[in-house]
Amino acid sequence: MAQLRVLVTGATGYIGGRLAPRLLEAGYHVRVLARSPEKLTDVPWASDVDIARGDLSDPESLSAAFADVDVVYYLVHSMGGPDEFEEAERVSAENVARAAHTAGVGRIVYLGGLHPESADLSPHLRSRTEVGKILTESGVPTMVLQAGVVIGSGSASFEMIRHLTNRLPVMTTPRWVNNKIQPIAVRDVLHYLVAAAEAPLPRSRAYDIGGPDVIRYGEMMQIYAEIAGLRQRRILVLPVLTPKLAGLWIGLVTPIPRSLGRALIESLHNDAVVGEHDIDDVVPPPAAGLTSYRDAVRLALRRIDNGEVETTWASASPVGAPSDPLPSDPDWAGEVVYTDERSKECAADAHTLWIVVESIGGENGWYSFPLAWSVRGWLDRIAGGVGLTRGRRNPKQLNTGDPLDFWRVEHIERGSLLRLRAEMRAPGGAWLEWRVRPVDQDSSRLEQRAIFFPKGLAGRLYWYSILPFHGIIFRGMMENITGAAARLGHTVQRG
Repeated sequence: MAQLRVLVTGATGYIGGRLAPRLLEAGYHVRVLARSPEKLTDVPWASDVDIARGDLSDPESLSAAFADVDVVYYLVHSMGGPDEFEEAERVSAENVARAAHTAGVGRIVYLGGLHPESADLSPHLRSRTEVGKILTESGVPTMVLQAGVVIGSGSASFEMIRHLTNRLPVMTTPRWVNNKIQPIAVRDVLHYLVAAAEAPLPRSRAYDIGGPDVIRYGEMMQIYAEIAGLRQRRILVLPVLTPKLAGLWIGLVTPIPRSLGRALIESLHNDAVVGEHDIDDVVPPPAAGLTSYRDAVRLALRRIDNGEVETTWASASPVGAPSDPLPSDPDWAGEVVYTDERSKECAADAHTLWIVVESIGGENGWYSFPLAWSVRGWLDRIAGGVGLTRGRRNPKQLNTGDPLDFWRVEHIERGSLLRLRAEMRAPGGAWLEWRVRPVDQDSSRLEQRAIFFPKGLAGRLYWYSILPFHGIIFRGMMENITGAAARLGHTVQRG
């Protein structure tokens, strides 16, 4: 039998980034579609897949990627998008349906949202339902898997539960806290997705999938508190707390941006419980059974504690964030660009210095003026940005495309270069980079550069308004990074 050829859209996202390696393990030939293939440079499975550049909103970019493909996985959804996202989602779905039909694709697999059949759906659930309808009516056999709250390390739903429960012994919530939810572990979602490539499909249709537990959202937070070793939380239900206000509150308390928080809250407006179990007729449950909510929480916390988070909700770039890479230096001619450049020798070898550089951000901090970084992060959150609370996926290692507080790793040459692109709200594009150069066996040099491309007058005023702080922030960062490396080098030598 010929090897099945599959295409994964959304491979840089939370589910797609986990699905691709599991499809490889299942023996399939895997191609992935990404708007920014550079994000996949450092993933462990990058060399084992074909990587195609394409954008679902651009039909001309899809033809080559869809050619000679048996199964297409549609895993793209703008959870944090602007108000007009429904039209963009519809256009993307129509482009995929047309490209798949033209290329003679044998099957489309779409991960949608679990919802009651007769209900006033939130805009995001309504959009997911519309996308599923477009795909099932495309003429290409389509399996839609409808899941509710996905529980796993790094998932947006789990991170919202985790941070709300960790930080608030008393919390106010909308009435949806008493709605019934059927959460599903991310490992079980992946089980169904992998099996969907070859599962019997008599006709195009949607299947509900969910875990073994039906519980209320408030109970989910209390169970999390118990497993995390926290006291039970007091939950005060406020009927007047609208999704917009709740989204704003979640944006301030958790790493989830307010637009995404609002979308998650709106999707909980109705009960999200499996309405039929027809999936059992085409895809049997995992051999060990479906994962309980308690076990899913334990597994997620264990991976977070061990620094083994495979992907996170922040893996995908937020809508409106800059996506263009840093222009090469020769192209700066004639353009306005502001830079802050510094260098310093370090009393540690290049390898030790690099360890400190690669560990920057997240819980490890930014080695300079913590209050200023915190204030900038809070201002970004208030403005609707991502702030500092995204942290980092792994405490020691960074990969291209990783989120890092309000930065993203744009380029990394492990051992020598780290470049971050800002995803904070600012009137211009900003980058921060470090180069590590060996001097001799026991010393090295750190070169640090901050770059800002202003947009209009506002951008220029922004740069000059923060200029007085640069001497404190950037000089302190340089001193503290090299100092930390020197101390680490001495510790290693003594050990």
